[in-house]
Amino acid sequence: MIAYLGIDIGSISTKGVIIDEKQNIIASSYLYTEGNPIAAVKKLLAELEEQIKGKDIKILGVGTTGSARKLIGTMLGACSIKNEITAHAIGTLSLYPDIKTILEIGGQDSKIILLDNGIVVDYAMNTLCAAGTGSFLSSQAKRLGIDVKDFGKIALTSEHPANIAARCTVFAESDLVHKIQMGYEKKDIIAGLCYSVASNYLNNVAKGKKIEGPIIFQGGVSKNIGVKKAFQDLLDQEIITDPNGHLMGALGSAILAKKLSQGREFNFNITDCSFKTEGVECGKCPNHCEIIIVKKDDQILDAWGNRCPRGTIKVKE
Repeated sequence: MIAYLGIDIGSISTKGVIIDEKQNIIASSYLYTEGNPIAAVKKLLAELEEQIKGKDIKILGVGTTGSARKLIGTMLGACSIKNEITAHAIGTLSLYPDIKTILEIGGQDSKIILLDNGIVVDYAMNTLCAAGTGSFLSSQAKRLGIDVKDFGKIALTSEHPANIAARCTVFAESDLVHKIQMGYEKKDIIAGLCYSVASNYLNNVAKGKKIEGPIIFQGGVSKNIGVKKAFQDLLDQEIITDPNGHLMGALGSAILAKKLSQGREFNFNITDCSFKTEGVECGKCPNHCEIIIVKKDDQILDAWGNRCPRGTIKVKE
């Protein structure tokens, strides 16, 4: 069987899928990046390899996306290294060709993608504020002494969600503490946090955007049914979620790898190699560029960060 690998490397989580030629997912994995994308991808590949063990599968293309896409793409010899907007749009459209709006919230970033007849016409990503992301919900769940996986289920039991400031993380946390001290029920505070995340997203990431249906909500936070309900209430529209909503970026990357494949077979033995990065300052001109060097078994694979030819580092063929 011919197959293709797609990996989405984020700051919080790393996702991977293997698809067949009909773009069906035949293996998938999701794990935490833990500040080490190289180690996370090695672990991810080990899990994916285990899932297809004993099957006659040849992977003829690798695609990467996410914040560490260039690093991991270099490491794996990817034929496709694309940004998250492109990858998420392609992955989503492969399953929902009529979608017009993609709401995506991950661990530390969030984005909105607007489509018209399958073409991206507008998009936006969050800036510095993390109040509308998964990491914010995780930290507040810890503060409240509950598992973040139970957040949505508890939120749906609330009939009077607390009104929690949604302007930024600092204000939201301050307001949360105030509500706790006032004696609000925990379920109402949890529901209020779900509405806070959705409101922050709509007032910041989606500000000025024309949100039209069909709408799909994806990313890790889409698993939270409390946030989904908050979006439905605030937008007064039905929101679609998919069991593989957290894998859309990886799926899009795999599809791109299929399109751009050069026919080279990927070998999982690459996980046995030693990969490391080094940061150096060029110093050959006033720019003082910070250059990142990627090495495989002490051999330079690639380097980037220089803004002029003086900082070019030659890669041995």
